[in-house]
Amino acid sequence: MAKRLEKQLKITAPGGQATPAPPIGPALGAAGINPGQFIQQFNERTKHLDGKVVGCLIRVYHDRTFDFEIKSSPASVLIKEASGIEKGSGSPAAEKVGTLSTDQLRAIAQEKFEDLNAGSIEAAMRVIAGTARSMGVTVEEG
Repeated sequence: MAKRLEKQLKITAPGGQATPAPPIGPALGAAGINPGQFIQQFNERTKHLDGKVVGCLIRVYHDRTFDFEIKSSPASVLIKEASGIEKGSGSPAAEKVGTLSTDQLRAIAQEKFEDLNAGSIEAAMRVIAGTARSMGVTVEEG
């Protein structure tokens, strides 16, 4: 018999270095999950990422058991990492804070492809380019 799904949570946490401190612990506790148990399993499965922020989809069942799926890092984190910026622009139309090459854009699109709603790498690159533009990062044509 299949388990009945109660809740789904989406969180972002540093791979291999998550702690049950806020905001993760209280969100898990409110969903009926033992934060310590989740953090231990999450850190074990993401220890190879060494602090890189990743997304996580947690499914909580009616008997308080759970499972989770590790997703790729958010596009904004990958763009900031690739362009070497600390944060995005407060006014992206007027103030540009960094640049991305086509090769960097393709690499990010390939990493995120599985989690994006895109039919091809080129479509995924357009999605990532749009996110970059909204952060004030210029995408080099080439």
